[in-house]
Amino acid sequence: MPRTVSRGVVALLLSCTLLLTTAACDGDDDAQGAGAAVTPTSTGTFEQQKLAKTRFVANAGLAAGAAYQWIVKPYRAGKFQKGADGRTLALVKAGLAGAFTYNRLKAAVNNAKGDPLLSKAVAPLSAGIESLKDLGTKLRKGEAGAADVGAFESVINSVKDAGKSAGAEVVDKVPSASQLGG
Repeated sequence: MPRTVSRGVVALLLSCTLLLTTAACDGDDDAQGAGAAVTPTSTGTFEQQKLAKTRFVANAGLAAGAAYQWIVKPYRAGKFQKGADGRTLALVKAGLAGAFTYNRLKAAVNNAKGDPLLSKAVAPLSAGIESLKDLGTKLRKGEAGAADVGAFESVINSVKDAGKSAGAEVVDKVPSASQLGG
C-alpha cells in the first residue's frame, strides 16, 4: 500500500512540474512568439499552391468519375426509364452519386482558392455547381430527365476545362462504393 501512495505522489509531482514549466514558457514575449510563426514563407506558399492544385484534381476527378459511372452512363443505357431492369438500384446509386459529385465539386472549388490561376478559372463555375445541389434527390426519386443529366455532364466538363486551362488537368476517377456512400 505505501508503494501505491508514493507512486501516486511522484506522478502528481511530475505532472505539476511539467504543467508549471509549460505555463512558464508561455510568456507575453512576442518577439519570437506567435507573430513570427504566423508569417508564411515563400516555400510554404508554393507548397500550399501545389497542394491546392493536387487536391483540386483529386476532388474534381472523383466528381467526374462518379457522375459518369453512376449517372451519365446508366442514363444513356436506359436504366432510369420506367420498367427497366435494375431501375431502383440505378436510381439509388445515381442519387448517391449526385450528392457525392456535388460535395466533391464544392471541395474542388474550395481547393482552387489556394491557387490564383486556378481560382480565376473556376470562379465562374460556382453558380453551375450550386445548381446541382438538389439533383441527387431528384435522381434518387426518379424525377430527373435528360436536362438534369445534361446539367451534370455540362458542369463536370466545365470544371475539367477550367482545370486544364489553369494547368491542372482533371482525369475521371471512379470512386469506390464505400466512398460514394460515406
